[in-house]
Amino acid sequence: MKDYHINIFYSEDDEGYIADIPDLSHCSAFGETPEEALSEVVKAKKAWLESAHTNGKPIPEPHYCPVIYQVA
Repeated sequence: MKDYHINIFYSEDDEGYIADIPDLSHCSAFGETPEEALSEVVKAKKAWLESAHTNGKPIPEPHYCPVIYQVA
């Protein structure tokens, strides 16, 4: 099964790392390290998917692919 892509980047404004899942609207997390941000966004993903399922909302299939991986 294909899983959701996760972006992790440093935010100067927040003075820490942000992890987000582009396919899941507003699903992101903060951490003082990249590992902490990843751990937190995995928890956020689980909560996002559980909430969508409970509320009968559509769950998008993973499709996001960064340009760097799109080779001709």
